Amino acid sequence: MDTLSRITDRADLFALNGVTGVLTFAVYVVIVVALWRVFSKAGYPGWLAIIPIVNVFTLVKIAGFSAWFGLLYIVPILGFVFHLIVSLRVGRAFGHGAVFSVFFLWIFYIIGFFVVGFGSDTYDERRIRS
Repeated sequence: MDTLSRITDRADLFALNGVTGVLTFAVYVVIVVALWRVFSKAGYPGWLAIIPIVNVFTLVKIAGFSAWFGLLYIVPILGFVFHLIVSLRVGRAFGHGAVFSVFFLWIFYIIGFFVVGFGSDTYDERRIRS
């Protein structure tokens, strides 16, 4: 077996190919659709949901933080906790309580963002300032 074929065989294990790639892309499109509506309701351009890292910074801004706080997602344990805080504040900004925010914006975030984006919720930044 030549070296090139061994390298490509190993690369197939890590590449997003076949069914995995299609499913990953489908989930990404669903998340973009949900975030697009959430961003539009919050007064931000919806197309920001398409760009992977930018959508995290925009979500942090919707939560009432500076976009620079989005860098906290890089820190391993702190990113996990900060994502919970952002979820709680986004939920509060759209008029939801802590239970909804934890279950639907933190754990099952795809469902939660669809509920927020396509529901009758309105964004009010004053809810997170008080």
